[in-house]
Amino acid sequence: MDDSRRYAAEFLGALLLVFFGVGSAVAARQEGGVVVVALAFGFIMLALVYTIGPLSGSHVNPAVTLGVLLSGKISPVGAVAYWIAQFLGAAAAGFILWGLTRWGAVVDQTGVLGTNGYGKHINLGGTMVLEGVLTFLFVLVVLVVNSRVEHAGFAGLAIGLALAVVHLVGITLDGTSVNPARSLGPALFEGGTALRQLWVFVVFPLLGGALAAAVAPVILSVGRGYRGEPEEPPQQPRSA
Repeated sequence: MDDSRRYAAEFLGALLLVFFGVGSAVAARQEGGVVVVALAFGFIMLALVYTIGPLSGSHVNPAVTLGVLLSGKISPVGAVAYWIAQFLGAAAAGFILWGLTRWGAVVDQTGVLGTNGYGKHINLGGTMVLEGVLTFLFVLVVLVVNSRVEHAGFAGLAIGLALAVVHLVGITLDGTSVNPARSLGPALFEGGTALRQLWVFVVFPLLGGALAAAVAPVILSVGRGYRGEPEEPPQQPRSA
């Protein structure tokens, strides 16, 4: 029962992340601009961390789940179940957004259902580097802040801000993936170029997440050295 609840939470979380994040691009990319879309992704991620985080960890991202798997904090079976739930949730959100643009009179301000893509502002090689670096930062933040018990209350804020920051950098270049499920959901219904280029937005976010899992223990081990007990003040000599 607990496992099924966690998987359901990941399904719902991925659905909400894609619907509100990608939905902000579809509905307000031109009128609201990059900042609005980036903040929408950041704010919905922040909300999900505090809402479903206590239940599933609020991965809602296969790259994060891979990082957690490589860190030894989830079983391979659990990770696969998370990935399935995340991709299904993102696909459901993609269908809802597609339906709104087809039958709900919503004007798609991205022209491509908010999908990721390269070629106009960045080439393939640049996209590989960009997605690897952006995902590395985001997953590194997730892994580190969730490992620091003393900062648990602020984890959602750090994770949400990190997601907003990577979107501020990447939106105008490739739409910012850092999340294979986020890329898959809209691409399934947009088809065409978005579907042909999808592999880049699956492979390189996963590589970035794997690299973050390798670096996180180094940062955490260094951090412990700065959180030791304060030294005892020197004893004052007693007067005779």
